Amino acid sequence: MYLVGFLVTYRLLRLRISRGEFGKVISHQSSEKKQISNKQDGQSPIVGDFLVLDYLLLAFFSMIVGGRLGYVLFYNPGYFLAHPLAIFSPFNQSGNLVGLYGMSYHGALLGILLGSWIFLKKRGINFFAWADFVAPAVALGYFFGRVGNFLNSELYGRVTNSSWGMYFAATPLELRHPSQLYEACLEGLLLFIVLWNLRNRQFKKGVLFGIYLIGYGLLRILAEQFREPDSQIGFLWSFFTMGQLLSFFMLAIGIFLLVSKKEK
Repeated sequence: MYLVGFLVTYRLLRLRISRGEFGKVISHQSSEKKQISNKQDGQSPIVGDFLVLDYLLLAFFSMIVGGRLGYVLFYNPGYFLAHPLAIFSPFNQSGNLVGLYGMSYHGALLGILLGSWIFLKKRGINFFAWADFVAPAVALGYFFGRVGNFLNSELYGRVTNSSWGMYFAATPLELRHPSQLYEACLEGLLLFIVLWNLRNRQFKKGVLFGIYLIGYGLLRILAEQFREPDSQIGFLWSFFTMGQLLSFFMLAIGIFLLVSKKEK
């Protein structure tokens, strides 16, 4: 599902390039880098295609590393401190192949932001102009990650008596909210529809990215009301989940971006 999300994001960004929506990103490129791009092929869409593909390959790697380390630091630091090899080893303590369990969206986001900053700085492209360009497509790509959670019967919801409650393999005797599908529809489809319709509005650089952070933060906080908290953490202050706490920080950063851009 990560690969499907990657391909969908790539196709959406190529669609934006084919519609001439890449010009705003290039217009914020440094003059020296822009001259190089012009000499290469006269600013044809090919430059944008290769740039997007290079970026997404780096972002995919950054997402995997950041998501894994984020889970280690945010969700189970005690266990991984005692078993550091488990961070990257797919084998358990008995030597059995069990795979890697645990990825954090917020860790993946931090990894992508760091990788993006390095990538864009080396190419002389404005970070916020690029973030505004990719944010709408990323939202739809995220939809498939949650579908993967659903197919794996992981990150399921809290116990419910609702008629749409479902049985999951780990808890076959309890009906639970299919919270993975709630998140797929809210943080994936709904957020994508909003951002895609706003993508060509005349915002200041970074505003659309700020809207993405706010939208995701709010929708994640809402969806987490139906999601079972991680067993090793439980509820924080008897009410909040770790995902909600991290989303509050995300929400605050998005609001700060909007306020700061408005004052300029």
